[in-house]
Parts: sequence; C-alpha cells; structure tokens
Amino acid sequence: MFARFLAALLTLAALVGAVAVAWPQLFGLEQAYLVAQAASMRGLGIAASVIGIALLVLLAVLIRPARGFFRSLIAVLVVFALVNTAVLVTRGFGVGQDGPGADSPDDITVLAWNTLGDEPGAEAIADLAMEVGADVISLPETTEETGIEIALRLREAGNPMWVHTIAYDQVAKARSTTLLIAPRLGAYTFDAAARTTGVLPTVVATPVEGDGPTIVAVHAVAPITGQMDNWRDDLVWLAELCTGDVVLAGDFNATIDHMTSLAGDGTDLGGCRDAAAATGHAALGTWPTWLPAPLGAPIDHIMATDTWRTTSMRVITELDNAGSDHRPVVATLSRTSADMENGQHG
Repeated sequence: MFARFLAALLTLAALVGAVAVAWPQLFGLEQAYLVAQAASMRGLGIAASVIGIALLVLLAVLIRPARGFFRSLIAVLVVFALVNTAVLVTRGFGVGQDGPGADSPDDITVLAWNTLGDEPGAEAIADLAMEVGADVISLPETTEETGIEIALRLREAGNPMWVHTIAYDQVAKARSTTLLIAPRLGAYTFDAAARTTGVLPTVVATPVEGDGPTIVAVHAVAPITGQMDNWRDDLVWLAELCTGDVVLAGDFNATIDHMTSLAGDGTDLGGCRDAAAATGHAALGTWPTWLPAPLGAPIDHIMATDTWRTTSMRVITELDNAGSDHRPVVATLSRTSADMENGQHG
C-alpha cells in the first residue's frame, strides 16, 4: 500500500514539474530559478524526454513489479514532449520564410551577434554585415577597438558606420557592448556614462534630430545563480524602453516565455514585437552553437515597436564555428503604413 502511495506521489510530482517546465506561465514561474533555465530549451527537453521514455520502457521490461509506475512516468514524459513540440511548431522553425531583404529606402536591416569577446574577429563580422546589408549592427561582448576595425573595413567596402561603445570596465570583454549605425539613418548620440542593464552594458542611441527610431544594443545578464534579481530587473528595464519608436537588438538572455509577464496586448516585451515570433522563427535556438538550432535556447532577439513590421528574419547557422557561442540573427524592418502616413522616416 505504501509503495503504491509513494509511486502515485512521485508521479504527481513529476507531472507538476513537467507542466511547470513545459508551460511555466500557468503558475507564474517563467522567471523562477531553475524553471527559467529548464524552460529556455524546449527542443533539448523534447530530446531528453525521448531518451527518458526509452530508458523507462527498458526498466518496465526488466522490473515487472514496478511496471505500472514506469508506465505512469512514460505518460508524463509523452505529455511533456507533445506540449513542447506543439509550442515549437506554433512558434516556427523558419522553413521557407526568410523572405526578401530591404527593398525600400525606409527599410532597415538589423544584425545582432554576441561575439563572446570579439572571438569571430572584425573581418568575419564585417563580412557578415556586408553580406546581409546591415544598417544597424548590435554586438554584445564586443570592444570599441574591434568595433572601429569593423567600421574601417565597412568604410573600405563603401558602407561607413558610426561606432558607439559602452564598457563598464576593461576587466573582461563581456563588459563591453558596441553598436554600429549607418550614416544614412542620421546622426545618433548616446550617454557613455549611463548605467543601463545592471551588470552588462546596453547601448541606447537616440537620433540627434529626433527623426528616426531609438536604437538599442541589448545585453541583459544571464539568469544564473546570484544574478536572478539583476536578470529580472534588466528585463523590466528593457520592457520600459519599448514605447514610441524603438528598435532593440542583441542578447536578451531570455526567451519569449520569460517575457510573458512583461508583454503587452499582441506584443512580446512591453510594446515591442519579436521579429522571430512575427515571422515563424521563434523555435530556433541562438545559443549555444554546439547544439543544433532546434535544440537550443532562442535568447538573441531583434524587436521593435509597432512603428515597424518585420519583413524578413533569419537565424544564421552557417557561422557556428566562427568562435562565438551565440548565433547571429538578422531582420529587415519596414515602416508601418500608419507611421509613414504620419511623416516619420527611419
């Protein structure tokens, strides 16, 4: 009798845990320690479930008295895998949906890449920027020196860029974030002394003439032991930025699941919509590069307020061996028709 009670209790605990990880928003746990980490990698969770099911089937064959208990756990894992699969399919793997690049003077192409401390090198970053036709390049964990070298290479190729860098200190390259903006978007300024995201710097660049979007190169801290409060504060601060005419790009260290409590009506964070979610790419992981994209965590984003719509988006997997543990993401944004009618241009 006690064995059956214990088995039922363990099965119930497994079911509650599976639901909490598969859909943490149901319990308001999307930003809770451990749940936030587990929920960020749905694809890996599905793979782990398949392995777990296979092991439990083997145990059920070998240990006949516990067969009912193992069957219950198998059912829990099947439900967990199916829920996560449904979520990922709904969010999309981007098959055949990359779309065209910029085709209007008012379109902007935004590239974001956490470079793990300049690891890919200026040449590789500049080559990618040229390939995708980037107007805005957000580079978390990239130093000013590398940003200037990228800009020089782009200038030689006929695509000059202004360089804006914030470094909280020179102890680690991860404490620098660099933003490059094409002159065709107008002159931009930023406060290099401003504290933005608490642990790692975020560059907030505003147009000098007030004509054009505020452009934000994002680097939120990771949700690790000792940084959970800072991580939550970073996401709240980023959500508060998402009003008016704003484009955000970079390493948010958060999936759209983590942002649920900070989302607006029809948006993903504050008043911003995620380019990947808007185009059916939100199931593709951008970190870490050693995992296939469908198994990774989609924590790098390009977002914009409703003054922009996403016309194309791509998670770039061809540079997984370039040195960074993050994949670059690129999106082309077009002015919404209502915004164009109001006479605002990027």
